[in-house]
Amino acid sequence: MFSNEFLTLNKNPFKSFLMGGFECADQQNAFGNRVDLYKASGHKRYLEEDYDNLNLIGISTIREGIRWSVVETRPYHYDWTEVERIIKISQEKNIQVIWDICHFGYPDDLTPLHPMFARRFSHLCRAFVIKYRSLVPDGTLIVTPINEVSFISWLGGDVRGTSPYCIGQGWEVKYALMKAYIEGIEMMKKIDTSVRIMVTEPLINIVSNNFVEPKAVFSAEDKHNEQFQVHDILSGAMCAELRGKPEYLDIVGVNYYYDNQWINENHKFLPWAEEPPHPLFRSLHSLIEDVYLRYGRPVVISETSHPGEDRPKWIRTITNECISILKTGLPLFGCCFYPVVDRPDWDHLDDWHHSGIWDVFDVGSLVRHPDAKSIEIIKDFAQELAALHVLT
Repeated sequence: MFSNEFLTLNKNPFKSFLMGGFECADQQNAFGNRVDLYKASGHKRYLEEDYDNLNLIGISTIREGIRWSVVETRPYHYDWTEVERIIKISQEKNIQVIWDICHFGYPDDLTPLHPMFARRFSHLCRAFVIKYRSLVPDGTLIVTPINEVSFISWLGGDVRGTSPYCIGQGWEVKYALMKAYIEGIEMMKKIDTSVRIMVTEPLINIVSNNFVEPKAVFSAEDKHNEQFQVHDILSGAMCAELRGKPEYLDIVGVNYYYDNQWINENHKFLPWAEEPPHPLFRSLHSLIEDVYLRYGRPVVISETSHPGEDRPKWIRTITNECISILKTGLPLFGCCFYPVVDRPDWDHLDDWHHSGIWDVFDVGSLVRHPDAKSIEIIKDFAQELAALHVLT
């Protein structure tokens, strides 16, 4: 068990343990086309209704993004119109927002490898905090500067899936993104020292199935540990020239999906629903415990979902894992279902994932249809949290 003193020193800043996230990706996809899932999912159209729906199931903390490509209309000039609308309505609906400055996506004239990328991003961060505090002068402001640096640096730096469309430059892209990330934090802290940082990175498990070959085992372990490079840079333990600091690794968000565990040699995904479990599959509890033991920081499951008919089963699995973690006293501060509302695929916009709590079937009206089984299990989740005296 972890001590009550530790939990007191790490007071949960979130309004609810149960959280929801809205798609806000605005990157250029594999075909070079700009996507805007905030609009495509209908969240822009149904913003108030979406917040009302969350309040009905006890979710009052959410993740939203500002969409850099929309806000920075030209270098160092910002249009905050839609961001102001989100702030206003979230305040009216008593919804707490965790803000992504850059979920995925950059302005047309920038890539992470551009020499002015970090400066442009840091000034955007500064301008956002000034704007936010002009509207909401009090209360906790929680920010994710750049979402999933590990993933987007691989997608854009190694497999040409987005800007800058490179192969073999994943590390260079990651380094550039982390330079911007840290400079962004520095600029925000100059305006408001109380800003909280929630890093959101994939939580993965990479293993070898060749147990008799040490090189194979060590290779898988090296790939597995690469997931922590962002955290180590942010905290200053790696690439100290980028000016990371331990306090920048504030709240550790882990993005965890059904396909986050695989075999290194063939990239075959480890099945998550087998009974008994696959011998190489690790519980979410054990993976999060590793993160806590490595960094000693509070943890949030910052994204999780499953497409299609297994959605309710996945939510039940996540429920069981969260309850197990909380019973140990480990500081798990929340669990975010992402996306709340169904979304189309980035590269094939006519392919909808059906991974949300609410579905979209008519892409003309974008009307929301609740997934009744998922909502039922989320309500059960809330009851189990209440029994543990956890704020739902």
